[in-house]
Amino acid sequence: MSPMTQDFRYALRMLRKNPGMTLVIVLSLAIGIGANSAVFSVVNALLLRPLPYPEPDRLAAIWLHSPGIGIFRDWPSPGQYVDLQNENHSFEEMSISRLTSFTLTSRDEPERVDGMRTSSGLFHMLGARAMLGRVLLPEEDKPGKPQVAILSYRLWKRLFSSDKTIVGRNITLNGNTFTVAGVLQPDFLLNSEVMPAGGPMDKVDIFLPLPLGADAAQRRGDENYNLVVKLKPGVTVRQAQADIDIIASRIRQKDQRDRTFGMTVVGLLDQVVGDVRRAMLVLLGSVALVLLSACANVANLLLTRAAGREKEVAIRTALGAGWKRLLRQLLTESLLLSLMGGAAGLMIAQASLYLMRLINPGNIPRLEEIAINGPVLLFTFAIATVAGLLFGLAPAWRAIKLDLNTSLKSGGRSGQTDGGLLVGRHRLRGLLVVSELAFSLILLTGAGLLIRSFVRLQSVPPGFAADHVISMSVVATGPKYKDDKVVAQFYREIGDRISHLPGVTSQGQVSVLPLTGAVGWGGINVEGYTPNPGQELQVDLRVASTDYFRTMKIALLKGRYFDDHDTSEGQQVVIIDEPFAQRFWPRENPIGKHLWFDPKKPFTIAGVVGAVKQYELDNGGKIVTYFPHQQAPSNGMYVVARTSSNPADAASAIVRQIHEVDRGVPVYEIRTMQDRLYDSLARQRFATAMLGTFAAFALLLAAVGVYGVMSYLVTQSTHDIGVRVALGAQPGHIVRLVVRQGMTLGAIGIAAGVIGAVALTRVMASLLFGVSATDLVTFGAVVAILTMVVFAAAFIPAQRATGVDPMVALREE
Repeated sequence: MSPMTQDFRYALRMLRKNPGMTLVIVLSLAIGIGANSAVFSVVNALLLRPLPYPEPDRLAAIWLHSPGIGIFRDWPSPGQYVDLQNENHSFEEMSISRLTSFTLTSRDEPERVDGMRTSSGLFHMLGARAMLGRVLLPEEDKPGKPQVAILSYRLWKRLFSSDKTIVGRNITLNGNTFTVAGVLQPDFLLNSEVMPAGGPMDKVDIFLPLPLGADAAQRRGDENYNLVVKLKPGVTVRQAQADIDIIASRIRQKDQRDRTFGMTVVGLLDQVVGDVRRAMLVLLGSVALVLLSACANVANLLLTRAAGREKEVAIRTALGAGWKRLLRQLLTESLLLSLMGGAAGLMIAQASLYLMRLINPGNIPRLEEIAINGPVLLFTFAIATVAGLLFGLAPAWRAIKLDLNTSLKSGGRSGQTDGGLLVGRHRLRGLLVVSELAFSLILLTGAGLLIRSFVRLQSVPPGFAADHVISMSVVATGPKYKDDKVVAQFYREIGDRISHLPGVTSQGQVSVLPLTGAVGWGGINVEGYTPNPGQELQVDLRVASTDYFRTMKIALLKGRYFDDHDTSEGQQVVIIDEPFAQRFWPRENPIGKHLWFDPKKPFTIAGVVGAVKQYELDNGGKIVTYFPHQQAPSNGMYVVARTSSNPADAASAIVRQIHEVDRGVPVYEIRTMQDRLYDSLARQRFATAMLGTFAAFALLLAAVGVYGVMSYLVTQSTHDIGVRVALGAQPGHIVRLVVRQGMTLGAIGIAAGVIGAVALTRVMASLLFGVSATDLVTFGAVVAILTMVVFAAAFIPAQRATGVDPMVALREE
């Protein structure tokens, strides 16, 4: 039998002899390793694995920005696309696309389908191939060609039952006829992570040509398009950015844009990952601290076991075993424990990923690609091996350095000269506990900061009452809805029907509903305000029905809401929000003032309403204007209804009323406003829960570590305690002595943790809202919690120490 096999079999026997300790160690390691594997699988899918496109490192997107007027990312226009196409020196290929939704009406029920109009170059850049038929052709980028459509595999399978004769058949989108020219391969995926849309959208399922005519260069204000480019070989994003900066400066002067206007080149992978990168790296650092805490705890447990095996090691040494042989045997046991912990950790990681997909915080890109795969298995094996060496070396080294004569004379009791009731005599154990306390304080501080930030974010008023409100999106498309009067009549009729439903107390409509991810802004002119050269004004533009504000309980501060007299024949009016009024008329009444797009058609300000959080609770957004729907009809509207009971129960009745007016109108995104408000905090809630869980586990490990060291200290010091009691020491004196040793460890660990937390929590600054990264309240609370935990963990062994019988203790010696 080989020495390695002998070591392995002996290690198994030793672990079976101590099933309780083995279980505790394996569970500790399983949680530490499992958490690391789960987070690494996310990091691997997001940051390390390339996008599923040819030469993904050369793919990038172009965005506009004007930070001076609060626009940090905006979509370019066809005119800007033409400028870039003609003037750049960095791009090998370019494509222009516009993401939108279509109503598919060639089936029994109208179906909303996410899609895009795009130039043919996108398919070549992203490596899209047709399973049936073909993809878009370059000649279809020009006007005058037949209307064709390319279907995704998912749409073909879901709505067309995998019909292989679909190519050449006609479908109806938004009332227009298109011929299906192809179906894409099943492995091709294009979603809103790769190409963000201006509204709620998931995966792109239908692709139509985007023919640009001779007037494309003049279409400069239509900023609703995605530009994807492929860099020339050898050109970096930084070099492309320098090239684009020159073109952007020319556009800024030509179009008289804001002086902060510019363009940004973003690598496609960076665009997909977005602001999740920092959060993922914080979580990865957090689980690394958890694993280090677990290793320190396991090392302490193994030191305790090593103390009990001193006579065994001494006998084996006396019989001729060399130190290398003993070291290999003890490290084999450690590695076996760590591999068992790694195997159990993989199961925990798999369960964690399942829960992550189930919870789906909505901010984790490439979620479907996250899995326990080859790189994750390799990572798990690597950290399990490193962990085994990390927590196994100290106990093994201590065991082989024992005093042979003293150990053999001790009769089985620890022969090492580390007895006594002072922690200073157990420096290695103390150091491990101090490190556990420091790690747990860092994690608790991070979790505490996120919790305080989350609580503050939850207390931010959204500007509307979300309770008892059901919402849904409605799009009236097709030839008959090209007439604004027909659109206005349609929404007026469905509003009347909904308002008469039992349980509905009010209803309204708005073009962009808060917290849906939909956007809509543009420039406008304000009476008495002339922008300085190099400045422009951008505001959020909304279209709202008469009762929208009452339904959402958006406060009226001045003037009036819209009413039935605000029709196309009446005076053109507008409602502004409070920040708009404060910016332009801080000490005046804005009612009666004017705004305009066209100076010949001004809008009179009729009312001022409270500010509403349009996008996120931690983002103030832009100033807002609301136009009456009867004067500025919009085909796509969100319908909201306030009910006297559970709003979800009214959804089917509302949809039924809409379809009684027009069965061809799709209704989708049916959700309560409470759900939308809850989901708007999903990212913060997920990060807080994850870090809080890691911190709780680290705190538990630290408590176990302090308790273990103090229990060992009491056990090893039975003789000393017996002597003190025999000399007249009172129980209170013994308790204070033991607790003081524990609190000494606690003070050192807490001090080290505070220093580490001050340095490391600064990385979290961008994840916080309304809380400083060095918030004194959080630091104080964490220090107090950890102090109480250390006291409790030291007090229990201290109480046990008072029960030592001096006669028994001295007789055993």
